[in-house]
Amino acid sequence: MKKTLLLILCFTTLMAYSQDTIVSYKKRVLESVEVDLLASYYSQDGDNAAVTGGIGTEELTDLASSIVVSIPLNDDAILKIDANVSAYTSASSSNVDAFDTEGQAADPFLASSGASGSDQWVNGVIAYNHSSDDRNNIWGANVSVSKEYDYSSIGFGGNYTHLFNEKNTEVSISGNVYFDQWKLIYPGEIRESFNEDVPEELARKGLPTDKRNSYALGLSFSQIISKKAQGSISLDLVQQEGLLSTPFQRIYFSDIVNPITIGNFRFADDIERLPSSRFKVAIGGRLNYYLNEVFVLRSYLRYYQDNWGITSYTASLEVPIKLGDFFTLYPSYRYYTQSKADYFYKANEALSSDSFYTSDFDLSSFNAGEFGFGVSYTDIFTKVKLLGYGLKSINAKASYYNRSSSLSYFMVSGGLKFVQD
Repeated sequence: MKKTLLLILCFTTLMAYSQDTIVSYKKRVLESVEVDLLASYYSQDGDNAAVTGGIGTEELTDLASSIVVSIPLNDDAILKIDANVSAYTSASSSNVDAFDTEGQAADPFLASSGASGSDQWVNGVIAYNHSSDDRNNIWGANVSVSKEYDYSSIGFGGNYTHLFNEKNTEVSISGNVYFDQWKLIYPGEIRESFNEDVPEELARKGLPTDKRNSYALGLSFSQIISKKAQGSISLDLVQQEGLLSTPFQRIYFSDIVNPITIGNFRFADDIERLPSSRFKVAIGGRLNYYLNEVFVLRSYLRYYQDNWGITSYTASLEVPIKLGDFFTLYPSYRYYTQSKADYFYKANEALSSDSFYTSDFDLSSFNAGEFGFGVSYTDIFTKVKLLGYGLKSINAKASYYNRSSSLSYFMVSGGLKFVQD
């Protein structure tokens, strides 16, 4: 009898230990270190440069690269480090100082040789995310810094996600704040006017602040509707305060009797001036539908409005086409339309008595379309190795954009994802 009781006790203890062991086991949110290498080339052109008052070349090229490293700190936590570098050359921004080219008359449609014609942008983001044991709750925090010649920014943010209904339903909230500072670089002739070296009609005051603060709140709801359909809706709110105009963008008034012109270039009547506050709201919706093993539909709709008078609509459709086990094609199209801001004027339309004005065609009324085509290669077994990392995926995409205000661009981008063995 004693032996029987002892055997039962040992068996019960073993079962309890086994159950504890099973309960304590959980899958890591990230199995190993992942490294993403990304690069892009961007080229645009147009005839409505804001630097030269809404007329002139918008020619610009940009080369960008980034590396994203995701590191599992333990079963539940991930640290992500995102570093970005971008270098551009711009014919329009070179005309911040339009009269610094010897032997060539200043012209808004020709690039100046000034130092403002090129710049580099550097950005870094560190993000931490932690998941609960049941993987139904995820919270995170991030910090970011950005720097270029005339602009710097630091930002902080946090996010929380809750999954329920057997992980078929997801709600998320995120918040971010950014504290930006400009180096106030004015057009060359305006800088001279501050020193009272040009006629009185150009002697206008500078901007009242060099700081801008942005506060963003995001809410989203995602639902698995069926075995083939998944949808989501999102709400984004942004409040901005401070310097919301660009210091070196010119304005040409309609009521200036004798404007100053040298060659083909007209001196600025003033710089862009905009309100010191802006509130933005955007509502978006996504619906993804699995047709079969080859085709998936990914649709997106977005409505945007702000208190500057802009209303916009976005609609896009992407159709991934799976070719076998490794390759997928991604044709896509996006359509965008917006109304103009209350303060937008073409060159020679604004009055000197107006309080606010801009000739930046990004704030004008226009329609735009973007065609895209991408291809990706995925190998979950990571057969290709490099320095102890397996190549998990390769992707590349080309996009062409054209809008009714004459601006167009072409962009190609690509990426490699490596996973530590």
